[in-house]
Amino acid sequence: MAEPIRVLVVDDHPVVRQGLRTFLDVQEGITVVGEAEDGAACVTEAERLRPDLVLLDLRMPGTDGVAALHGLRDLDDPPRVLVITSFTEPTAVLPAVRAGASGYVYKDVDPPALAAAIRAVHAGHVLLHPDVARLLAAGDAPPATAPLTAREREVLIEVARGRSNREIAKALAVSEKTVKTHVSAILGKLDLQDRTQAALYAVRTGLVQPL
Repeated sequence: MAEPIRVLVVDDHPVVRQGLRTFLDVQEGITVVGEAEDGAACVTEAERLRPDLVLLDLRMPGTDGVAALHGLRDLDDPPRVLVITSFTEPTAVLPAVRAGASGYVYKDVDPPALAAAIRAVHAGHVLLHPDVARLLAAGDAPPATAPLTAREREVLIEVARGRSNREIAKALAVSEKTVKTHVSAILGKLDLQDRTQAALYAVRTGLVQPL
């Protein structure tokens, strides 16, 4: 039996944290290992508890969610991060995703959809709310970059669709090691840090359409 997904819940409202914990603790394969009330506590608790995934609010007093994302990225084994918030304006969305968030949903998301989002992000998928994807697609065009090969473009499209390396390898009939090599080449050529940024690049350049 697979180990449950260990989740750290981060929100400055105790009622919200308790509500999320109550719901998530009854979901099969998900367990809440801790809570934090702001970004500073988030990084401290993530380092102590080693969660698989952080469910992170953006707007919090003191150290906010974006600052927390930068702190989480500096950990030895950084967790995946799913942002959950009521704010959708670009000033909140873009910095969070660029700082390393693997997914983004609204606080009014249906509970089953939230559980599905947690499982998807934990599995390595990039998950963006359709409205957020549209905001990103409407942003400034990325700077000119070194051209990708035809195969690298195929891999990038699959990454943007949220597929794991194993799924991409199966779809393209190549080895998983080959996919990893292509992903590394894509990140290097485009001067990107991770798969999330690669997916956003694909959306913004029109390789894939927002959902």
